[in-house]
Amino acid sequence: MSKREILSSIGLPVAAAVTGSVATSSGVRSQWYEQLDKPRFQPPAAVFPIAWTLLYAGSALASKKAQDAMTQSDATDYRRRLAVNMALNSGWCWAFFRGQRLGASVVVAGALAASSTDLARVAGQASRPAGALLAPYAAWTGFATVLTTAIWRRNR
Repeated sequence: MSKREILSSIGLPVAAAVTGSVATSSGVRSQWYEQLDKPRFQPPAAVFPIAWTLLYAGSALASKKAQDAMTQSDATDYRRRLAVNMALNSGWCWAFFRGQRLGASVVVAGALAASSTDLARVAGQASRPAGALLAPYAAWTGFATVLTTAIWRRNR
């Protein structure tokens, strides 16, 4: 595994997890968040760290598998897509929890869901197992977009 593959496959998801956690940790316990009107379909708080840990691990493994099956040029393109995706991932946490900007959070969530779907598609073209590993991530970010939109609508 090359340094670039290690940095992208492991480093980018870890960086997104850490920077997102910084924004989320105090935000989840804030009075602002507690007072938001949330839809019934919002999962319990305990689900989120478990889900995200599994999704980040899956994206790291998928990224390694995908890059192993790609040409150097395709792997470079994939790393760019992954970097944008992980920036959107942590960016949502900053827009929602730290910025308390629900409308902006909907936009970031939508961009993240589109990016995640594209990432799964590109990975899947190179390696079916890689695409399959990223499918839950794409589905979860789609769900997160629906949830964020519902929260925004209820709290305008």
